[in-house]
Amino acid sequence: MFPTISRSATRFIFGSRYYGGRVGIIGVPFEKGQKKKGVAQGPDAIRKAGLLNELLSLGINVNDYGNIKYEAISSANIDNMSHLDEIAACTYKLSETVQQIMNDGRTVVTLGGDHSVGIGTIDGHVKTKEKVAVLWIDAHADLNTNKTSDSGNVHGMPVALLTSELADYWPHLPGMDWQQPMLSIRNVAYIGLRSVDKYERLVIEKFGITAFGMEDVEKYGIHEVIHMALSRIDPHCEKSLHVSFDIDSLDPLEAPSTGTPVRGGLTLREGIHLMEEIHRTNRLNAIDLVEVNPKIGNDTSVNLTTDAAIHILQAALGYTRRGLKVPAGITDIPLQTFR
Repeated sequence: MFPTISRSATRFIFGSRYYGGRVGIIGVPFEKGQKKKGVAQGPDAIRKAGLLNELLSLGINVNDYGNIKYEAISSANIDNMSHLDEIAACTYKLSETVQQIMNDGRTVVTLGGDHSVGIGTIDGHVKTKEKVAVLWIDAHADLNTNKTSDSGNVHGMPVALLTSELADYWPHLPGMDWQQPMLSIRNVAYIGLRSVDKYERLVIEKFGITAFGMEDVEKYGIHEVIHMALSRIDPHCEKSLHVSFDIDSLDPLEAPSTGTPVRGGLTLREGIHLMEEIHRTNRLNAIDLVEVNPKIGNDTSVNLTTDAAIHILQAALGYTRRGLKVPAGITDIPLQTFR
């Protein structure tokens, strides 16, 4: 015996409206934070791979705000800090856009671009929500300054630029006066580290930064690591969460089309579980997905990487591998539902 369920209830269970939520997507086709061409094509490659359709299938109200456009004004430069004028202009515009999307009541999904875009996304988040905790999911710590970087690539500097404890380590940066470090390093946790420079390790140890490398993931498992990280940076479960996810946190076998791959990274399954657990906090308000480079590798490599990116974002926004949950009060489903 199967009780009758209305068509509207059936669509609620099996249709595209189950998960819900409001999301704003912003593309940042920016590659000046490093030297490899192609990462600027990352946002459109992820869109082309079907991101919007996958999110719509979850019942999410999606608004794609398009790609960031900016005009560099400042011509001043700082030693060992490449393209500062471009970075300052792009991240300023990005910060404003993040604030707009959040004020529209939407979770922000930023598609990079290189990881220097995190300067703008986190600045905009902190200016909107104030109490923010950041999970930096990356093979690299991105804690260098212009004095310690071997390359001068700003995609290796955003955490140092954003955090108040490191503000005194910087000279005056022309064009960056809009960005005052307001995020405490105590509110940042790393997961997935496995390529950390000597200076970065010194800073991590000096300030007691919450940092889980791949050996910690192996020792404790990804489930325990994410909950240990959250308990340290948001012990009272009250902060707005920001995930800045570098695709190179995944092992190159999972996501080969990226500029600075490091073997021995997270599996896609671990990355998905991490994002599922963060979604369950109900405090996730911003996600960066960066460093997808469609110019690296063949079509198979690019497809693997963009597919991994979409899986990560789906998990962050509510997709569950267990399948859809039947609403309370409904215990049976008629056979015609499946026809």
